[in-house]
Amino acid sequence: MKTRSALLLGSLSAALVAFALAAPRVVAADKVDPVAAAKAFRNFFFQKFPDVKHEDFVNGPYSMNADLKRQWQEKEEFPPYEFALEAGKEMFATPFKNGKTYADCFPNGGIGVRQNYPYFDTKEGKVITLELALNRCREANGEAPYSYVKDEMASLTAYMAYTSRGKPMDIKIPDDPRALAAFENGKRYFYTRRGQMNFSCASCHVQSPGERIRAEILAPALGIVNAMPIYRSEWSGMGTTSRRFVTCNSQTRAVPLEPQADEYRDVEYFLSYVANGLPISGPGARP
Repeated sequence: MKTRSALLLGSLSAALVAFALAAPRVVAADKVDPVAAAKAFRNFFFQKFPDVKHEDFVNGPYSMNADLKRQWQEKEEFPPYEFALEAGKEMFATPFKNGKTYADCFPNGGIGVRQNYPYFDTKEGKVITLELALNRCREANGEAPYSYVKDEMASLTAYMAYTSRGKPMDIKIPDDPRALAAFENGKRYFYTRRGQMNFSCASCHVQSPGERIRAEILAPALGIVNAMPIYRSEWSGMGTTSRRFVTCNSQTRAVPLEPQADEYRDVEYFLSYVANGLPISGPGARP
């Protein structure tokens, strides 16, 4: 495994250098340019995988391997996440004890809005994810919050994602230095190496998409959040975006943060913004 990892990193170092050169992180000393950064990020993947349709990046490892994609398409006839969709739809429509529902907390009654999350709240000065917004809705209506990594939250977000399927990701960065800082913080977290294996998020999902680690084909970072939440065979169940971040840290032997920590919200903001224009595909299924 150690040899395999070394070969993997060595063979992909050139790609990392190319991306670093292409990504204009800072236009001026004190000015961040998310538009240019997102364009460079997308172009890196488009040029590295010219045979992959742009909208297909949201299908993760299935966009990287024809055989795996064929097997996945067959499974989609009876998708493994269907139980979560049904549960989420029922939960979404069930009134709280005070008679209100989730629809009272979201624009357009919460239908077809997934592509607008996370967003930057200029009043609070923080990134608000869909998972966080759902729990705040619950608490505002006298209900206990759900765990960010367990089935209830995954079911609710699966249903809301399904109502947005096909809609392009549409994340805004307001003209607010705190929003720009959140974008940059997320990008920094994404590229920072950590843990006993000294891996960053980019080590697997920028340097190595399409490569194998054990039996798993690594997904591209571009569009990776468009498929959330996901059913994973490895988990034998559903997982939220929070669960994915926590398990990624654990897999690289880093200390995971608390779900919905500022750093996780910022990295979701970064990954969602650079995926603008690509369709929502959630809920997804992964090996």
